Amino acid sequence: MNMPQFTPPTTATITRTEDLAAACARFATHEFVTVDTEFLRETTFWPKLCVVQVASPDEAVVVDALADDIDLAPLFDLLRNEKVLKVFHAARQDIEIVWHLAKFIPAPIFDTQVAAMVLGYGDSIAYDQLVHRITGAPIDKSSRFTDWSRRPLTPAQVNYAVSDVTHLRDVYVRLAASLRKRGRTHWVLDEMSVLTSPDTYRQAPEDAWRRIGGRMRKPRDLAVLIEVAAWREREAQSKNVPRSRVLKDDALTEIALQAPDTAEKLGAIRMIPKGWERSRTGLDLVEAVKLGLARDQASLPRMSPQRAAGNSAGATVELLKVLLKMVAESQGVAAKVIATTDDLDLIADSDEADVPALHGWRRELFGEKALALKKGQLALAIDKGKVTAIPR
Repeated sequence: MNMPQFTPPTTATITRTEDLAAACARFATHEFVTVDTEFLRETTFWPKLCVVQVASPDEAVVVDALADDIDLAPLFDLLRNEKVLKVFHAARQDIEIVWHLAKFIPAPIFDTQVAAMVLGYGDSIAYDQLVHRITGAPIDKSSRFTDWSRRPLTPAQVNYAVSDVTHLRDVYVRLAASLRKRGRTHWVLDEMSVLTSPDTYRQAPEDAWRRIGGRMRKPRDLAVLIEVAAWREREAQSKNVPRSRVLKDDALTEIALQAPDTAEKLGAIRMIPKGWERSRTGLDLVEAVKLGLARDQASLPRMSPQRAAGNSAGATVELLKVLLKMVAESQGVAAKVIATTDDLDLIADSDEADVPALHGWRRELFGEKALALKKGQLALAIDKGKVTAIPR
């Protein structure tokens, strides 16, 4: 397949609102634009937007989001424009920034990382790797971890930012053509519905426990985890600091398991700094533990079968993992985009599990086979060194 021949882009660094408005008016005449952001988050809860880069087939701009004389309203209008497709790579963090600053989600969008997974480029492929595989172009990564808040921006930073969105044009066109050829465009559109849902970006304290790695085996442990994770989320948001600056995940997990309902018990936990349990923050955490202990266990979210103690579905899950890998390899799709480990846990527990793997194209590709395997209607065997499925 021949690569599209884009006009070498006219590049500008924009620091004034009127220049941004003029550029966005030009961008709005195109069918698609590519978008990327540079931000800092190491010391804050909310990302600090520093730079936005946008490209059309014949132009690229680097928008200095920290400039004194700039209002990003024209850019937000472009991102709202439903006649222009916005192309991102790994869009979630970029969209989260827009959601936090302007309380809307860009639409329509296309995520090249998702498209790459659907086309068999692997799980969550990095941008530079995808560009190299599709275009053969090397990516200069020297500015990746630069301080994007320092001014003035250096020529190296500007060149790095521009290359991100100009290479992305080539990647998008190639992936979109491959999706059409293989009849998988609607697979990616299904994934875009997740990325454009406000629920994806709401930082609700009551849901904060879901992102913590430690798995709770008892309802009491889960109840305490829900409350202490919500407490940490509120603390981090109100102080605009990373969650780990308040308390690390492993400390929260240990607190959930030990459920210290007094300052003395909290202070006995090794991960708690000496004396911290007597501070206002420590006492507030103890109160959160008490709320968890007092919580009606009937109100708790349903624990997945793997989280419940003494579960015997492990062998079923392992067979489902083998089936998933077989399907993913045979169809040229990243396993991660078909089903997660939690999905497999829930499918092992119930044929009616409300998971993506049992809906739409995923059900056709994998879900029906998974249910047949559970019912003994499908067997797995090895033929010439490869796993194969045999109807029974």
